[in-house]
Amino acid sequence: MSVKLAITSQGQGPQLTLVPGWGLGSGAWNLVSHLLAKHFTVHTVELPGYGAADPAPEASLDELADALAETLPPRAMVCGWSLGALICLKAAQRQPRKVARLALVGATASFVQREGWPEALPPAQLQQFISGLEADPAALLKHFGSLIHQGDGNMRQAIRALRHCLGDAPGGLTADEETLRAGLAMLGDTDLRALLSEVHQPVLLIHGSADPLMPLAAGERLLQALPSARLSVFGTSAHAPFASDPLRFVAEVCTFAGIGE
Repeated sequence: MSVKLAITSQGQGPQLTLVPGWGLGSGAWNLVSHLLAKHFTVHTVELPGYGAADPAPEASLDELADALAETLPPRAMVCGWSLGALICLKAAQRQPRKVARLALVGATASFVQREGWPEALPPAQLQQFISGLEADPAALLKHFGSLIHQGDGNMRQAIRALRHCLGDAPGGLTADEETLRAGLAMLGDTDLRALLSEVHQPVLLIHGSADPLMPLAAGERLLQALPSARLSVFGTSAHAPFASDPLRFVAEVCTFAGIGE
């Protein structure tokens, strides 16, 4: 199937594409994208079914990865958060000539626990999200929007940075229910462990030490498995370190890209 992503761009400088995670849409990047735009030409992706992007709930991870690669200039730098990190990893493996380097935030090879990969979300917790979505989608997204900041040392800042993502959405939904359901299914089904050795691009892993969804140990496992990676631990952050510590986040991305602030 043909999958199209909606893209907005701002700033000047080296090319940087931001890919959001599940549930909040591209608005999650609003604060940090404005800061990054002082140093980069920033392209913010809206995944299918969110915002103005046409729904494509049948799209596979491969199709999303290829759709992302189609939007990229040659030798691009991509930054993905959570589900977006999975899409970026897959794009780097499938389209290595398009993706030059990756920054992955709150990332993992498998979102749920599997044999040999216990550093992930318990399957029962993902099932709770699925059940909550069926019962009351707006309430589930509100809960998720709070959960990602649980344990964050700068929780108030992080909440302020992302509050609009749900508050401005009609009915409290950033995407249609079918899109949200398909996204949770993708998180439950995806296991990228076997392809990690094929991702030879430089990778910056950014992980909050207090991440309540994806434990820091998942980032540490990625560090071991990826051929060329380094890990930056945000010691007071939860699942959205770009929201709770945006200035450090920008500094880390700039350093990784080889540009001064």
